[in-house]
Amino acid sequence: MLWNLKESAVPLAGGSMDYAVFGYGNKPFVIIGGLSLRDVRGAGAGLALMYRMFAKEYRVYVFDKPSDIAEDCTTADLAEDTAAAMEALGIADACVMGVSLGGMIAQELAIRHPELVKKLVLCVTASRVNDTMTAVVGNWIALAEKGDFGGIVADMMDVMYSERYVRRYGWMFPLLAKFAKPKNELRFIRLAKACLTCNAYDRLEMITCPTLVLGGADDSIVTGEASFEIARKCGCSYHLYEGLGHAAYEEAADFNDRIKQFADEPIVTEVEK
Repeated sequence: MLWNLKESAVPLAGGSMDYAVFGYGNKPFVIIGGLSLRDVRGAGAGLALMYRMFAKEYRVYVFDKPSDIAEDCTTADLAEDTAAAMEALGIADACVMGVSLGGMIAQELAIRHPELVKKLVLCVTASRVNDTMTAVVGNWIALAEKGDFGGIVADMMDVMYSERYVRRYGWMFPLLAKFAKPKNELRFIRLAKACLTCNAYDRLEMITCPTLVLGGADDSIVTGEASFEIARKCGCSYHLYEGLGHAAYEEAADFNDRIKQFADEPIVTEVEK
């Protein structure tokens, strides 16, 4: 299989968690994705292609969310599920990358299970709920409850991508909207509601591992300020892409390069200093 790819699932209490794993290295790299209408299952080849630069040196695990989501699920709950999956697979001291909702989960993971996280990358995410998030995600929840997933895709495309990207690829958006429907509608709604429970801001000082924050200055979902305030509170390296929004991780040509450079850098201890 290309890039040594496989897809599987790890059992959890009351359910399971799908994941894709690829790469030839022995250093663990964990990716936690954001809120999506698509599942990780069946998407492994595309994910391996997107993150192929990590395949030579790392064993990359891309985790989905649990198969069963409780009605009152929080980002902290999702972090505990991710920790259980990592422990079941024998993953520790990993470079953990979280995107959007995945970044909210990754913050909780680093705070609650520091032994699992050697380095942390937080992409287009937030540490606490703001008015922009409440409005945008609340709209998606309302559309999902009406079964209008085409409307969700149309809105996501509108608020996520830059004008230049829309001019180039906007012709595809109606096609995507036409086929947009998650396998489990209630699961999507509960995960969307979980986005609005993130509250790690007052505990960010508890993250002790090296951290990198990447965001879009024009993010219309979590805001660019949300990325900046995480970096400011953690006192860590960060970069905001001017002219890009929530989809900076797809649009910025050097996005993965920045992450790999950070992941590859040796950790300098106080003794070594």
